[in-house]
Parts: sequence; structure tokens; C-alpha cells
Amino acid sequence: MPVTVVDHPLSRHYLTILRDRTTATPLFRETARRLAYLLVAEATSDIPEIEKPIETPLEPTTGTALGRPIVVVAVFRAGLGLIDAALDLIPDARIGYAGVQRNEETAEPMEYYTKFPPMGDARVLILEPMLATGGSLAWACDQVKANGATDVTAVCVVSAPAGLKVMEERHPEVRVVTAALDRSLSDAFYIQPGLGDMGDRLFGTA
Repeated sequence: MPVTVVDHPLSRHYLTILRDRTTATPLFRETARRLAYLLVAEATSDIPEIEKPIETPLEPTTGTALGRPIVVVAVFRAGLGLIDAALDLIPDARIGYAGVQRNEETAEPMEYYTKFPPMGDARVLILEPMLATGGSLAWACDQVKANGATDVTAVCVVSAPAGLKVMEERHPEVRVVTAALDRSLSDAFYIQPGLGDMGDRLFGTA
């Protein structure tokens, strides 16, 4: 399974702000958005391109355009913190939503809502910031594949070995783009050192 850790000073800088327990909600939201620009740029770095004839103010030339459509799927809640940056970079992307809640005792995903656009030959970016046990991301991959997706990339902020293992077993062809590979999971299935509950920190519900 291809895993890409975004290796950039800004990525590490933003991640440090997100990890810091003293970071207040407004700064946390803004920093998550800034980091998402780097993650989404990497997640689309291998997308096919097509030539596009254009005219500059001086002369005709040839540029490029994206060779396939893009669908962005946000996994509730934390994925919503990355979606604005994705749409800033790809304004004509179609949007899907995958609502799943983790059972805090078993860590199993519990589905409560899905809504997807047509996928066809699109590059599907699944925004799942915290790849902890892997259950939610693997479930989201199941859902988009059932809706016709064949080209899927997961966009994560922090990933744990347990989650990557599950993805390798269930969706080995899905590329994972992440800002960090962390050490382990706690007894409560939180990523260590991690950054806490990203949904709570984004929405001020901690």
C-alpha cells in the first residue's frame, strides 16, 4: 500500500501547532485548513493531465488541465476541517459526505449518513484526518467503491500503525497521504502522541 508522508517544513510547523494542547479553537481550525492545502496538493500530484491549447496575451501556447474529475469525500466530523482547502484548490470538485461515529468501547465504525455524487473515473479524495484504528477509513473506502470509485486516495493528518495495517489488509491499492506517522494507539484508541480528538478541537466540543 503506498503511503506518502508530506515532507515539508510548513507541514511540520502546522502539525506542531495542531498537536499543542494550548492551541485555541480558532487557530486550530485555521491551521488545519493551511495544512490541508499541502496534503491535498500532494494527494493530487500524480493525477493525469491533458494538453490544453490556449492563447496568452502575446501568442498561442499549450498548457495542461486535469485529466479526470475529482470527488472530495469528507468523513464526519473531522473531515469537514479539511474540505475548505480542498475546494479552494479544486473549485469544481464534487463533494460527498460519509457520516460515521466510532463506538468508544469497541472502536468499530457506526454509519449514520452517506451522500455521494457520481464517481465514475474520478479521483476520489477521502478526507479522514485521524487514521487511528482504520475502521472508519476502511468503511469509507468500502462505501465509495460500492458507488463506483476505482481511484481512491486517503488524506490524513496523523496516522497510526494499526490503521495502516487495516488499510493494507482491506484496501491495499488505496494511497494514504499523511502529515505524520505516529507511534501507537492508547487503550482508548487515540493516536499517540497524536493531537487529541480532532473533531472536538475543530468544533469546540471538547
